[in-house]
Amino acid sequence: MDYDFKAKLAAERERVEDLFEYEGCKVGRGTYGHVYKARRKDGKDEKEYALKQIEGTGISMSACREIALLRELKHPNVIALQKVFLSHSDRKVWLLFDYAEHDLWHIIKFHRASKANKKPMQLPRSMVKSLLYQILDGIHYLHANWVLHRDLKPANILVMGEGPERGRVKIADMGFARLFNSPLKPLADLDPVVVTFWYRAPELLLGARHYTKAIDIWAIGCIFAELLTSEPIFHCRQEDIKTSNPFHHDQLDRIFSVMGFPADKDWEDIRKMPEYPTLQKDFRRTTYANSSLIKYMEKHKVKPDSKVFLLLQKLLTMDPTKRITSEQALQDPYFQEDPLPTLDVFAGCQIPYPKREFLNEDDPEEKGDKNQQQQQNQHQQPTAPPQQAAAPAQAPPPQQNSTQTNGTTGGAGAGVGGTGAGLQHSQDSSLNQVPPNKKPRLGPSGANSGGPVMPSDYQHSSSRLNYQSSVQGSSQSQSTLGYSSSSQQSSQYHPSHQAHRY
Repeated sequence: MDYDFKAKLAAERERVEDLFEYEGCKVGRGTYGHVYKARRKDGKDEKEYALKQIEGTGISMSACREIALLRELKHPNVIALQKVFLSHSDRKVWLLFDYAEHDLWHIIKFHRASKANKKPMQLPRSMVKSLLYQILDGIHYLHANWVLHRDLKPANILVMGEGPERGRVKIADMGFARLFNSPLKPLADLDPVVVTFWYRAPELLLGARHYTKAIDIWAIGCIFAELLTSEPIFHCRQEDIKTSNPFHHDQLDRIFSVMGFPADKDWEDIRKMPEYPTLQKDFRRTTYANSSLIKYMEKHKVKPDSKVFLLLQKLLTMDPTKRITSEQALQDPYFQEDPLPTLDVFAGCQIPYPKREFLNEDDPEEKGDKNQQQQQNQHQQPTAPPQQAAAPAQAPPPQQNSTQTNGTTGGAGAGVGGTGAGLQHSQDSSLNQVPPNKKPRLGPSGANSGGPVMPSDYQHSSSRLNYQSSVQGSSQSQSTLGYSSSSQQSSQYHPSHQAHRY
């Protein structure tokens, strides 16, 4: 190509730094990039955006696969990629998402912190139902289009703030997503075991060689239990995993301590699991004779004959072949009793969930994320797709809350049926140089993010919304690159559980 012609094209390309300006500093940092909150300079709209800069130079195969998949996913409960910018001067890649103010990790953390008060605030059961319904609806869309998420956890479930999509759930972090219309490579051949185990299905911990849709359902069951109790149901102390061996003794011990040891009649194929000999050697059935999901949930005042417990039990069935599907779950009687799920999960909720805060380079969680990144990079195979950061949208303005710790996460949320991600080339990019890392952290604002009671027309029947499926089973989109941001590390929980993804 003629040099003058290339120079002319470069001069006509949109530059990221000409289009957007930062609000404060970055709102998240993940293993594979930084997340910044930004607005358009030209004032064409008042929307808040999340800009993720992918670390490294150039476009990797992982990034290409991620972009290809995200451009095809069009669903109100799945994050949408708005645009991709390429900077030719420094070979940086920028992904643009709508900004979401909340995620389930922070919402649950808020309620967990309130337990120290004289009047602890539980997550409203109507809000739990609406959250679960929208998560299931988004996952059903992915599964119907042959996509497995494979890394569902509270940090990856965004909730939109104030605006036209107020209270809408967005499933984010497609960094580990895969098409499964053809057999996947074995687990150990794809991913080193460096991601969180708390939401990992037992069949994977026992060495299952292929993923199925059931692994996402198990993770949703874990999230459901966490929404009900404000505690991770299968939380265990977890050291950094430096092996590709999927077997993890402590995590299985925690699962059995809650669920009980699976009987042969309940999981007939357990004997076929590659790690079954290790299971027999390390575990004794009698150790967990008094454990059951019923007893665990009764401690949290969930009755075993309630519809909420019966659905949870179906989601957390040990045998993956007997585990409920997303389509079956959406038709469960739990969603047919009052209160019905709402499109705005904040409907009727007056709880002041704090806004996100900005991160400084010197913050402890920032340093912790850097250490985690270095550890993961050492053990991550080159082909493994990176994690995503959450992309939230405009959120309900929150009140300042003294019990809330300074957790910070960022991400980009996608609007309903967001526009296709147009591939834009930027002649130059200086966004990686601003804003300065020394900017002070911002605290929560004083506005109420819980929001007023919304009108009854937000309610919809328990039947699944008829969203169109547009994902094509193309082998071109077999994996996606994650858009990650991370939040402050709680003293009780492993930092990988707080990483918010896109």
